[in-house]
Amino acid sequence: MNNFTKKIILASASPRRKELLSQIGVKFEIIVSDAEEITEASEPSQVVMDLSKLKATDIFIKLTEEEKRQSLVIGADTVVSLEGQIMGKPGNAENAVRMLSSLQGKTHQVYTGVTLVYWEEASDMCRCQSFFEKTDVTLYPMTEDEIKVYVTTGEPMDKAGGYAIQGKCAIHVKEICGDYSNVVGLPIGRLYQEMKNTFSGFEIWEDTKE
Repeated sequence: MNNFTKKIILASASPRRKELLSQIGVKFEIIVSDAEEITEASEPSQVVMDLSKLKATDIFIKLTEEEKRQSLVIGADTVVSLEGQIMGKPGNAENAVRMLSSLQGKTHQVYTGVTLVYWEEASDMCRCQSFFEKTDVTLYPMTEDEIKVYVTTGEPMDKAGGYAIQGKCAIHVKEICGDYSNVVGLPIGRLYQEMKNTFSGFEIWEDTKE
């Protein structure tokens, strides 16, 4: 039986994260963080955890005292790393072409950091729990024309590394080692395990047996 009573809030405007969370049957609402994304970290794993925590805590501190006790805020951040160099969202066609040109024919890493912020009744205080997942992705070699055609679709602009693995770039993906959903933007398998281990009685599926 599902004894989890907290309201789940996703601190992200990403339609991919919304879709992934909905896909596994979680009921939640979206409140988008507008906090400035700043971190002093340089390691990709720490960067995504820092930024996911920043987003989640930004929303949590804006809740009323009563809402804080009743809510679980989930923050997430994703980056692409090639040979230790972090790639965020290209934002424009020129950057997208540059990113894709550097990634084609190579293996890179996709990191997603996730932070859970909630009020712990036992200690009567706020808790932050962060983790990350890493997935290796290899793209087939792409011609200049293939890169330019893909960029003209507009799909790369708001995607870390300049591509969407679940979109039109799927035809250029050679190999994935790790969690696919992590590349999309939210490692839902790991997220479920973390929530199940943290919150007693948490289940995705309601018990419908009589």
